[in-house]
Amino acid sequence: MKNIVVLIGFLSSGFVFAQVGIGKESIDGDGILDFAPNSTNGIMLPIVEALPNDAVAGTILMDKNDKMIKMKDNSGWVALSDAGSIDNVTFNTNAEVSGPNRVIIGNPATTVPGVLVLESANKALILPKVAAPHINVKSPYPGMMCYDTVSKTMAVFDGLKWSYWK
Repeated sequence: MKNIVVLIGFLSSGFVFAQVGIGKESIDGDGILDFAPNSTNGIMLPIVEALPNDAVAGTILMDKNDKMIKMKDNSGWVALSDAGSIDNVTFNTNAEVSGPNRVIIGNPATTVPGVLVLESANKALILPKVAAPHINVKSPYPGMMCYDTVSKTMAVFDGLKWSYWK
């Protein structure tokens, strides 16, 4: 009987579209991914050696070549920062493991490429909320992204300075 319950739970888990909270117990609104309030942590964007050809609109990354944070829109790549610095970054030099190397939250059948794919028809990413990151984040890492609760803007750190977007 126990095996049947476990099997039913496992098989039905593919049909559940969950909301994920990191460092908190309840999600704000209809977020697909939400973070604990009042922290100085952000999301670390991948630093890529070449802009991916198959990126979809909404992809955000840091370009290793020009050291800029960029977002893909329908017409191309948009710079979200000036040229920064990656001097203090230690890169993983191991060969990439082949296969599906990603985390998907939302639609498990998606074919959208990415390290972290958030796909939902009615939910969105809620950025980590940080008050005045240029003051309160003591050692930001190149490619850090968060929501500034003071200026009510998206903030990205390019390794030298913060850039803010409304």
